[in-house]
Amino acid sequence: MKLKLDYFNMMKESIGERGIAQSDIDAMAPQIEAAAAAMEKKHKEGGMDWRDLPFNQNEVVKDIQSYVNEMKPQIEAFVVLGIGGSALGPLAVQQALNHPYYNELPAEKRDGFPRLYVVDNVDPERLVYLFNVLDLSKSLFNVISKSGSTSETMSQFMIIKERLEEELGKDKAKNHIVCTTDKEKGNLITIAKTEGYKTFIIPSGVGGRFSELSPVGLLPAAFCGIDIQGLLDGAGAMEKLTQEAFDKNPAYMYAILHYIGMQRGKNISVMMPYADSLKFISDWYAQLWAESLGKKHDLNGKEVYVGQTPVKALGATDQHSQVQLYTEGPFDKIIVLMGVDEYKETITIPRIYGDMPSLGFLGGVTHNQLIQTEQVATEYALTVAGKMNMTITLPKVTANTLGQLLHFFELATAFAGELMGINAFDQPGVEEGKNATYALFGRPGYEDKKKELDARPKKDSKYMV
Repeated sequence: MKLKLDYFNMMKESIGERGIAQSDIDAMAPQIEAAAAAMEKKHKEGGMDWRDLPFNQNEVVKDIQSYVNEMKPQIEAFVVLGIGGSALGPLAVQQALNHPYYNELPAEKRDGFPRLYVVDNVDPERLVYLFNVLDLSKSLFNVISKSGSTSETMSQFMIIKERLEEELGKDKAKNHIVCTTDKEKGNLITIAKTEGYKTFIIPSGVGGRFSELSPVGLLPAAFCGIDIQGLLDGAGAMEKLTQEAFDKNPAYMYAILHYIGMQRGKNISVMMPYADSLKFISDWYAQLWAESLGKKHDLNGKEVYVGQTPVKALGATDQHSQVQLYTEGPFDKIIVLMGVDEYKETITIPRIYGDMPSLGFLGGVTHNQLIQTEQVATEYALTVAGKMNMTITLPKVTANTLGQLLHFFELATAFAGELMGINAFDQPGVEEGKNATYALFGRPGYEDKKKELDARPKKDSKYMV
């Protein structure tokens, strides 16, 4: 059960002069070798601890499973309070591996596992309406913040803590909060120790968007009955491929092809799965790719303004909305189709309306065949239009293959960063917005930023309509 990358339609042999020649890849050999060496050096020096997650969490897995077994009979809802990777990862894994209407299933059809809710925004309606559907006495809230100063997540936590203590009392309330945070640093670990909350640790060298295979993602997955060891095993299999030649390593090839594409003005990366189960992988990928690779400066401090904009699409749905642009629009995109060899279910179209040729041909065909055929047809339409495209295929969506896929994208992102000569693990553009928010609220230590904001040009009413 191995993930496969088919990149023939990126090459000149398929799409002609707009494609990549093998000689283009061969000419990059020194750059590729240097990037691979940099990856290994950073890994050994602790700069890529997320690569060790598939191999060093045996005790963490046991602790999570023990905690799930303890809490499962007591709760009906598991609520994730997180933002960015802390929300997108758990959502993607849940959608991929569980029933698409998981929360609507009766408890016995969920094997007694709780419903999952992910609250990843501070729109005031979001939390208020969630309270309308929760029984707080049967809910467990997972607060995820490595720093413990994430304004959105910590504000949610503060509201929920007060609600729980008002309704259940302080002693009982603490059993309805579990924290996922840093081992030593930050507000949340301090609060957790003071209040006596159950805590799981995010390893110090693991950043948010690379954290899905840590307790950030493993805990919510386990509370929904997902095989978390299977996720880690799949990721481990993908990590081991980094020891192979780059053309045998799908993650590194994905990065190399996108790097060449970016050099040729392909500044948009479209992720288009042909499976509803993989729909939210596109959301998770969008953060990983955009936040990691969109950078103003290179490693030498030179202004470079690089990056590739990720765009989400869903096959076959977006054949009827976006594919017109992809086939006949500008040559500024790489389209990544994501397919599945074997779906979890099969459903057959009945043999009716045989006297109507435009419908009768569908009789006896399965939806499995229809969606796979539509994927092939889209691939063909893109290819004859000379548009760069490639296909990722999973034999079947399982915990193991999903673990492969998640780690594949993480490795590809990190390797692309090395090829581009940028730091794929910081986010200064995000920090600027955070700092401005703190300043506007008068947070101590941000007085200079407040002065800067106060000095910005005032908006002119003549530009408002």
